[in-house]
Amino acid sequence: MEIREAIRLIQEKITIWLKHIVALSPNLVVALIVLLLFIFLSRYLEKLASRLIGRTTDNSSLVALLSQVFRMAIILTGMFVALSILGLDKAVTSLLAGAGIIGLALGLAFQDLTTNFLSGTFITIRQPIRVGDVVETNGYFGKVKEINLRSTIIDNFAGQEIEIPSKDILQKPIVNFSKSNERRLQLNGWISYKEDLQKVQDLALQFMTALPFLQEGKNVEFHYQNFGDNGVTFLIWFWIDQSKVGPPMAMSEAVKGIKRIFDEHGVSVPLSVRTVEWKNESVLSLLEKTNAYKNDLNKSNSSA
Repeated sequence: MEIREAIRLIQEKITIWLKHIVALSPNLVVALIVLLLFIFLSRYLEKLASRLIGRTTDNSSLVALLSQVFRMAIILTGMFVALSILGLDKAVTSLLAGAGIIGLALGLAFQDLTTNFLSGTFITIRQPIRVGDVVETNGYFGKVKEINLRSTIIDNFAGQEIEIPSKDILQKPIVNFSKSNERRLQLNGWISYKEDLQKVQDLALQFMTALPFLQEGKNVEFHYQNFGDNGVTFLIWFWIDQSKVGPPMAMSEAVKGIKRIFDEHGVSVPLSVRTVEWKNESVLSLLEKTNAYKNDLNKSNSSA
């Protein structure tokens, strides 16, 4: 009897389900058609979004990622519409609430990853730096080799690659030496107090203005700074064309040329002088004894 009763209850339940399926069959067909339409529409809009995003950035990974996100959003919208047609509004609400909770949990668990991803996206769109730019940021100097969504890779001109998280690139100052393609260098030096300051200035400007790698339209500036311990200090500002020469080579040529023209015209560059005073009596006594020993040794050798 118990088995028969169980079978009867199962049959009744299946009958009820079948009646509901038959009653909902028009809605099922409509929901399926709507979902298929959204899937087809997502493919077309993904290609359109890819072309539009590709006009704003050269980062292929970002273009592909944003296009996929856009497509998935359209498909999810189609799923929610299909569930609403079937009268499963409560299921839609539950799915949205669950998605929100899951998204919050994932955001907290992968906070740094999410921050770097968003920062990389902003860097790619706003383009404060580009591949090939010479930059200084986060205490590192080098050439931008690669910009990813999670990090930026910099070549430090010494054979090493430095990978900096995108959030540090976005949140901290960046010195971009390639943005304007202009670069001013500063050469510091000093001369003896006995020199004619105007003569030295004229000689330095005569040489510096003849350098072949100076940027057109930018003047060379020579300024005296201060009275130093050993002479008068000065600085020279000059702008270089980075398409012709790099900053290290330009500075090297300027230093060699200034030294050469100063030597040719007898301009002296004083040496740094330091006076050391011995205040420790034991040290002074030791030095005196050493000198006395050397004198005695020399006298004995002379008499011999």
